[in-house]
Amino acid sequence: MKYKPTIGLEIHAELDTKTKMFCRCLNDADETKPNTNVCPLCMGHPGSLPVANKEAIKSVLRTGKALGAKLADYTQFDRKNYFYPDLPKGYQISQYQHPLVEGGELNGVLITRIHLEEDTGSSSHKGDYSYVDYNRSGVPLMELVTEPVISTGVDARKFAEEFQLILRYLGVSDADMEKGQMRIEANISVSDTDEFGTKVEIKNLNSFRAVEQAIDFEIKRQSEALEKGEIIIQETRGWDENKQITFSQRKKESSHDYRYFPEPDLPTLKISEFNFELLIPELPEQKRERFLEDFGLRKDVAETLIQDKKLADYFENIASNFSDSGDAVKLVSNYITSDLLSLMKEKSVGFRDVKISAENFGKLIKLVSEKKITSRVAKDILRTMFEEEGDPIKIVEEKGLEQVSDESVINDLVEQLVKDNPQPVQDYKDGKEPALKFLVGQGMKLTRGSTNPVVLEKALKQRIS
Repeated sequence: MKYKPTIGLEIHAELDTKTKMFCRCLNDADETKPNTNVCPLCMGHPGSLPVANKEAIKSVLRTGKALGAKLADYTQFDRKNYFYPDLPKGYQISQYQHPLVEGGELNGVLITRIHLEEDTGSSSHKGDYSYVDYNRSGVPLMELVTEPVISTGVDARKFAEEFQLILRYLGVSDADMEKGQMRIEANISVSDTDEFGTKVEIKNLNSFRAVEQAIDFEIKRQSEALEKGEIIIQETRGWDENKQITFSQRKKESSHDYRYFPEPDLPTLKISEFNFELLIPELPEQKRERFLEDFGLRKDVAETLIQDKKLADYFENIASNFSDSGDAVKLVSNYITSDLLSLMKEKSVGFRDVKISAENFGKLIKLVSEKKITSRVAKDILRTMFEEEGDPIKIVEEKGLEQVSDESVINDLVEQLVKDNPQPVQDYKDGKEPALKFLVGQGMKLTRGSTNPVVLEKALKQRIS
């Protein structure tokens, strides 16, 4: 590749605190009517004085610790001055010279800093009118800035995905991109020398797919422009999802344009005086390795499970009861990652809406592993449990679904199959193996999947021979 791309990310994540960053308004912007969860302070009224949210500060420090970063002892807030309709004060309380967190690393990508600020309001546009909702104004917002060391859109996407997982495992943010709780900005330059090219920022990327596609497009756009002898200008661009292109929005500001200065209404902070207890739970990478080692899972299965911490905990709760049986653990992972997730997708629900208890799921696996029900029956019972809840043992008893292996019962079934299907019987006699599978399938259908298919196939072979 003639032109070398250099990429840095800025990731904003709203923190899951009870109240906003500098006032006591509830932090629930998505749950209330527009402009109802506001007060004089988050609306920027003169004379209102901010008070820093201790839990938000603690959340940023925990995130920094999880990333192996240096946690600040001395920190301060600054005013970042700019005008925008959804910024009621005309400035944003942020951090500049003394952030809470410096350094750290994730997925081989070095992190510059993580600082804490307040979010802006949100704007929407309908026809000739623009509407501003200040419910989000003042929500605690964490910003992570990476070093410019990423070289592809794929690597940028993977970094952002892993960071989202860490935020969720720490419990500091839901980081739901569809709800705007996590927003990503990418800074991209290309150059044919060892020096950095002109930096272009792509604003407000709201999906991981958009992150990868926008970066790849911008690398291509800048490379083609340089090839033609054109000059790349430092600017802010947006991403058009429909056209799959970036577009110019405005000239990019520099830090001096924001006229940063220390926030006069907030004191400087010495973190050691607060005696924060920064407990870090098991993080995604640690859970990956443990699932592979302790449960013998395939990498793709482990990856599917850890994408949702509650789902991973659910699996582990069930699988730990079958620790002496690798086959049973494999059944647990298969029925969760294949059948349960398929039902969730079919019904368009998340895992938090699944009503099947870990205890009942474990009972279902035990029925299968002990060959009391067939795999076909287990899938039907799982659907019943998903839709109606219930104990799988009671469902088997009530519907008479226990696997039949009794020779006399199976012999009667074989006689019926031979009588009702003369052509497939003859086909099998003529050496056509699929005919036998057809007969077994018909038998399973007649008995609603409760017959042991191995025993049935063996009995059919003997009878026809």
